[in-house]
Amino acid sequence: MLPADQIRTVMHDQFQAGFLEVTEFRGMTTIHVKGKIVLETLRMLKSDPRFACNFLADLTAVDHLEKGGHARFSVVYHLLNQHDGLRIVLQAWVDEELPVLDSANELWRTADWQEREVYDLFGIRFTGHPDLRRILNPDDFKYHPLRKDYPLEGRGERSDFPVVARTVGSKWSDRGRTFE
Repeated sequence: MLPADQIRTVMHDQFQAGFLEVTEFRGMTTIHVKGKIVLETLRMLKSDPRFACNFLADLTAVDHLEKGGHARFSVVYHLLNQHDGLRIVLQAWVDEELPVLDSANELWRTADWQEREVYDLFGIRFTGHPDLRRILNPDDFKYHPLRKDYPLEGRGERSDFPVVARTVGSKWSDRGRTFE
């Protein structure tokens, strides 16, 4: 793996204004970029032989509401080169006013449901996504519950959800099968 200072040089030379910084914590290297260059950065990290990250291990988001940073939200991509074990994190920073990134689905099909989850829970949209819709919450749900400004107890919307009552030892069925 390239040392952090070489990664910093590569990223700065390749992306100039869109590149923010490289940080290291406990041996994990994180590349921070502005959201507008996320797809070209991911493409480079996948195709450049110095990185060759051929697997998207995870994709999630963080709300930095009170902590600050480069923007309110960051979408975090955990990348892996399965041949030599290189792990790298890409953190793409997205403004609250326009939380939109390009979809990584064209590079890794595993991004499909992970981007849907980030959209559903944080409200960050992914342009070019083949089926961007809610994955965990009802389609008509108006909020994004993992945003830090969303109340812990919700906004009363749970009172509208159907309640399934089960008692211990009772039988219930699903598609013709009976369970206890």
